[in-house]
Amino acid sequence: MESIRVPKPPKSALNKDRPISSLLKTQIRHLQEAEFRLPARAQTNIYINAIKTEGEAADYIRRVTANLHAEHGTQPAGAAPVKKPKPGKRLTIAAMAKSTRPAKSKTKRTKSSRKKKSRH
Repeated sequence: MESIRVPKPPKSALNKDRPISSLLKTQIRHLQEAEFRLPARAQTNIYINAIKTEGEAADYIRRVTANLHAEHGTQPAGAAPVKKPKPGKRLTIAAMAKSTRPAKSKTKRTKSSRKKKSRH
């Protein structure tokens, strides 16, 4: 396969103090949606509306991406090895809240028993 040469970006392309663009804000929102699907222990708890610079955005993106890869047992190309969780401790499922509804009766009612009860 033929290689494609990609020119090196100019030094002015990286400015960690530059305000984030609307495109970067949108990407951060999408990444946060993916982050919210992770277990609570793997979430960054970073308030994305406080991210104002490209440097802060880059840090958030790096941290969330690393957590996503760690939870799925993969790592990005060229990244340091990710410590794999022990088997059985990979994902945590949140417990369901107890229902306030009364438990349903386990007895089956036949048509004739329903008719009898509705006549009274």
